[in-house]
Amino acid sequence: KQWYQRRVAITAGGYVLAKMEEEPDDIPHGHITSLAVKRSNRRLGLAKKLMDQASRAMVENFGAKYVSLHVRKSNRAALALYKTVLKFAVDDIEPKYYADGEDAYAMKKDLGNLLEQVETTREHLRCLGKRSHKNALEQRTPIKENGKLHIDTSKEEEEFEKKIGELNLSNVDPNICDNLCPGK
Repeated sequence: KQWYQRRVAITAGGYVLAKMEEEPDDIPHGHITSLAVKRSNRRLGLAKKLMDQASRAMVENFGAKYVSLHVRKSNRAALALYKTVLKFAVDDIEPKYYADGEDAYAMKKDLGNLLEQVETTREHLRCLGKRSHKNALEQRTPIKENGKLHIDTSKEEEEFEKKIGELNLSNVDPNICDNLCPGK
Protein backbone atom coordinates (compact mmCIF):
# COMPACT_ATOMS: atom_id res chain seq x y z
CA LYS A 1 0.00 0.00 0.00
CA GLN A 2 1.20 3.47 -0.81
CA TRP A 3 0.75 6.29 1.63
CA TYR A 4 1.11 9.86 0.48
CA GLN A 5 0.65 13.40 1.64
CA ARG A 6 0.38 16.20 -0.90
CA ARG A 7 1.59 19.71 -0.30
CA VAL A 8 1.33 22.65 -2.62
CA ALA A 9 3.42 25.79 -2.27
CA ILE A 10 2.05 28.60 -4.39
CA THR A 11 3.29 32.10 -5.10
CA ALA A 12 2.00 34.70 -7.51
CA GLY A 13 4.46 33.46 -10.09
CA GLY A 14 4.51 29.68 -9.72
CA TYR A 15 3.80 26.53 -7.73
CA VAL A 16 5.25 23.19 -6.69
CA LEU A 17 3.15 20.11 -6.06
CA ALA A 18 4.92 17.56 -3.87
CA LYS A 19 4.02 14.37 -2.07
CA MET A 20 5.57 12.06 0.46
CA GLU A 21 5.90 8.43 -0.49
CA GLU A 22 6.52 5.82 2.14
CA GLU A 23 6.56 2.16 1.34
CA PRO A 24 6.79 -0.11 4.40
CA ASP A 25 10.13 -1.56 3.23
CA ASP A 26 11.44 1.67 1.69
CA ILE A 27 13.26 4.77 2.88
CA PRO A 28 10.92 7.73 3.50
CA HIS A 29 11.21 10.07 0.54
CA GLY A 30 9.37 12.82 -1.25
CA HIS A 31 8.43 13.18 -4.88
CA ILE A 32 7.92 16.36 -6.89
CA THR A 33 4.84 15.85 -9.02
CA SER A 34 4.84 19.24 -10.69
CA LEU A 35 6.83 22.47 -10.73
CA ALA A 36 5.77 25.49 -12.75
CA VAL A 37 6.94 29.09 -12.89
CA LYS A 38 5.18 31.75 -14.93
CA ARG A 39 7.25 32.58 -18.00
CA SER A 40 7.65 36.24 -16.96
CA ASN A 41 8.99 35.15 -13.55
CA ARG A 42 11.62 32.68 -14.75
CA ARG A 43 15.34 33.10 -13.97
CA LEU A 44 14.55 34.97 -10.75
CA GLY A 45 15.23 32.08 -8.36
CA LEU A 46 11.56 31.32 -7.75
CA ALA A 47 11.82 27.63 -8.72
CA LYS A 48 14.69 27.18 -6.27
CA LYS A 49 12.75 28.84 -3.46
CA LEU A 50 9.68 26.70 -4.13
CA MET A 51 11.73 23.49 -4.28
CA ASP A 52 13.70 24.39 -1.15
CA GLN A 53 10.47 25.05 0.72
CA ALA A 54 8.94 21.74 -0.41
CA SER A 55 12.12 19.80 0.47
CA ARG A 56 12.35 21.40 3.90
CA ALA A 57 8.69 20.55 4.61
CA MET A 58 9.35 16.91 3.62
CA VAL A 59 12.33 16.72 5.97
CA GLU A 60 10.72 18.56 8.90
CA ASN A 61 7.37 16.82 8.82
CA PHE A 62 8.20 13.34 7.55
CA GLY A 63 11.96 12.82 7.89
CA ALA A 64 12.48 12.45 4.12
CA LYS A 65 15.94 11.19 3.18
CA TYR A 66 15.74 12.18 -0.48
CA VAL A 67 13.40 13.70 -3.04
CA SER A 68 12.75 12.42 -6.55
CA LEU A 69 11.15 13.68 -9.74
CA HIS A 70 10.73 12.78 -13.41
CA VAL A 71 11.56 15.00 -16.35
CA ARG A 72 11.11 14.46 -20.09
CA LYS A 73 14.36 13.61 -21.86
CA SER A 74 13.56 16.33 -24.40
CA ASN A 75 13.05 19.08 -21.80
CA ARG A 76 16.57 20.52 -21.82
CA ALA A 77 15.65 23.69 -19.91
CA ALA A 78 14.12 21.75 -17.01
CA LEU A 79 16.96 19.22 -17.04
CA ALA A 80 19.52 22.05 -16.78
CA LEU A 81 17.57 23.64 -13.91
CA TYR A 82 17.34 20.36 -11.99
CA LYS A 83 21.00 19.45 -12.52
CA THR A 84 22.81 22.78 -12.14
CA VAL A 85 20.62 24.95 -9.91
CA LEU A 86 18.72 22.40 -7.82
CA LYS A 87 21.51 19.77 -7.67
CA PHE A 88 19.46 16.73 -8.70
CA ALA A 89 21.26 13.78 -10.32
CA VAL A 90 19.93 11.38 -12.94
CA ASP A 91 19.23 8.09 -11.21
CA ASP A 92 17.64 6.11 -14.04
CA ILE A 93 15.86 6.34 -17.38
CA GLU A 94 12.24 5.26 -17.42
CA PRO A 95 11.29 4.10 -20.94
CA LYS A 96 7.96 5.33 -22.28
CA TYR A 97 7.11 7.03 -18.98
CA TYR A 98 4.86 9.65 -20.57
CA ALA A 99 1.53 8.95 -22.33
CA ASP A 100 2.99 9.99 -25.69
CA GLY A 101 5.72 7.34 -25.33
CA GLU A 102 8.59 9.68 -24.44
CA ASP A 103 11.22 8.47 -21.98
CA ALA A 104 11.84 10.22 -18.67
CA TYR A 105 14.89 10.80 -16.55
CA ALA A 106 14.24 9.68 -12.98
CA MET A 107 16.20 12.15 -10.84
CA LYS A 108 17.06 12.23 -7.14
CA LYS A 109 18.44 14.68 -4.63
CA ASP A 110 19.82 13.59 -1.27
CA LEU A 111 18.33 15.54 1.65
CA GLY A 112 20.84 14.33 4.27
CA ASN A 113 22.42 17.77 4.76
CA LEU A 114 19.00 19.39 5.16
CA LEU A 115 17.92 16.70 7.62
CA GLU A 116 21.08 17.32 9.64
CA GLN A 117 20.47 21.09 9.53
CA VAL A 118 16.88 20.68 10.76
CA GLU A 119 17.98 18.42 13.63
CA THR A 120 20.75 20.86 14.62
CA THR A 121 18.30 23.78 14.59
CA ARG A 122 15.83 21.77 16.71
CA GLU A 123 18.60 20.93 19.17
CA HIS A 124 19.65 24.60 19.41
CA LEU A 125 16.04 25.64 20.00
CA ARG A 126 15.63 22.86 22.56
CA CYS A 127 18.76 24.13 24.35
CA LEU A 128 17.57 27.74 24.24
CA GLY A 129 14.07 26.74 25.33
CA LYS A 130 15.34 24.64 28.23
CA ARG A 131 17.46 27.53 29.42
CA SER A 132 14.48 29.90 29.19
CA HIS A 133 12.14 27.28 30.69
CA LYS A 134 14.56 26.69 33.59
CA ASN A 135 14.74 30.43 34.29
CA ALA A 136 10.93 30.62 34.34
CA LEU A 137 10.71 27.65 36.72
CA GLU A 138 13.29 29.16 39.04
CA GLN A 139 11.09 32.23 39.35
CA ARG A 140 8.04 30.17 40.36
CA THR A 141 7.05 29.76 43.98
CA PRO A 142 7.80 26.23 45.16
CA ILE A 143 4.99 24.03 46.47
CA LYS A 144 5.12 22.96 50.10
CA GLU A 145 4.26 19.30 50.45
CA ASN A 146 4.93 17.13 53.52
CA GLY A 147 6.98 19.95 54.99
CA LYS A 148 9.32 20.06 51.94
CA LEU A 149 9.53 22.63 49.17
CA HIS A 150 9.56 21.34 45.59
CA ILE A 151 8.36 22.02 42.06
CA ASP A 152 7.06 19.11 39.95
CA THR A 153 8.18 19.89 36.40
CA SER A 154 8.12 16.48 34.74
CA LYS A 155 4.80 17.05 32.93
CA GLU A 156 5.84 20.56 31.83
CA GLU A 157 9.19 19.28 30.52
CA GLU A 158 7.42 16.50 28.58
CA GLU A 159 5.03 19.03 27.00
CA PHE A 160 7.97 21.32 26.17
CA GLU A 161 9.85 18.49 24.39
CA LYS A 162 6.69 17.64 22.43
CA LYS A 163 6.27 21.27 21.32
CA ILE A 164 9.91 21.51 20.17
CA GLY A 165 9.45 18.33 18.10
CA GLU A 166 6.37 19.78 16.43
CA LEU A 167 7.97 23.11 15.50
CA ASN A 168 7.82 24.18 11.89
CA LEU A 169 11.35 25.43 11.27
CA SER A 170 10.78 26.73 7.75
CA ASN A 171 11.37 30.33 8.80
CA VAL A 172 14.15 29.74 11.35
CA ASP A 173 17.64 30.78 10.36
CA PRO A 174 19.82 27.72 11.16
CA ASN A 175 22.72 30.01 12.15
CA ILE A 176 20.73 32.01 14.69
CA CYS A 177 21.55 29.68 17.57
CA ASP A 178 25.23 28.97 16.84
CA ASN A 179 26.52 30.26 20.18
CA LEU A 180 23.61 29.23 22.39
CA CYS A 181 24.69 25.74 23.35
CA PRO A 182 28.15 25.26 24.83
CA GLY A 183 30.18 22.59 23.11
CA LYS A 184 28.21 22.72 19.87
